[in-house]
Amino acid sequence: MSHHPRRPLLLAALTTALLGSALAGGSAGAQQSGDLDINGARIHYVSQGSGTPMLLLHGYPLSGELFSRNRDALAAAGYRVITIDHRGYGRSTAPADAPGSLETYAQDALAVMDRLNVPKAIIGGMSMGGPIAFEMYRRAPDRFLGLILIDTIANPASIVEQNLWKGMAQKASTYGPQSLAPELLKDMLTGETRVRRMADAMFLTNIVGQASVAADVAGANVLATRPDSIPTLKTIRVPTLIIEGLEDTVYPPEFSLKMQQNIAGSKLVIIPGAAHAAIFEKADAANRAILDWARTVR
Repeated sequence: MSHHPRRPLLLAALTTALLGSALAGGSAGAQQSGDLDINGARIHYVSQGSGTPMLLLHGYPLSGELFSRNRDALAAAGYRVITIDHRGYGRSTAPADAPGSLETYAQDALAVMDRLNVPKAIIGGMSMGGPIAFEMYRRAPDRFLGLILIDTIANPASIVEQNLWKGMAQKASTYGPQSLAPELLKDMLTGETRVRRMADAMFLTNIVGQASVAADVAGANVLATRPDSIPTLKTIRVPTLIIEGLEDTVYPPEFSLKMQQNIAGSKLVIIPGAAHAAIFEKADAANRAILDWARTVR
């Protein structure tokens, strides 16, 4: 029987290499989740990966699962991706006397950062998450490493839009949260996606149905009464990325162009074939845009 003195060394080296690969590159990292008692509410969060923190805020009336197609790619690239469900949405709950407001959503997000030991982060907001991010910046600009604005708007709601959100609140109160899905999906996803990728529409429909009636009413009120954040844009001094779906009919590209013009040094990426939920509908393109930009954030 022949003896191979180098075989144990080779096996040890191979084991070390495989273990190192699993712990370092090519892995999105373990996902952690939990619920935090924040400002009288119970806020659900998901944290994945390690490295530079990236906090992503969902829009109305969704949850952090909007970013389910972004976590792996961003975490694998060296970011700690944190998503939360705003109070009353997804798996979060809220007290009856504080269902949600712009100020409360911002305070909740900052408190989650505190509880997760995140002094600073790249903070991104989709749709309603944009006004929340602006409010966070007004309160605590020192907590921002960078800002990502996703299919959102800095302008206050017009008279027409105010009444649209009031109608959403009334419909949710009368027929339940699930009734909002048909109203919203036609704008969240392009017609092609709704027809050819019906599972995508069902995924978002299920998320919409998880919200409470009180949260639907509160969020609609936040959107209807949001302040003018155009003056805030001129004060932003952190690297800023603006992502916009070319087919977004809720907050069309013109609004993103206006934000880019008012935020010094900001970058605008318009994604073809995507509507209001571009971050989900064209996740690969959105992930590439975020990672290309985030490499420049110091």
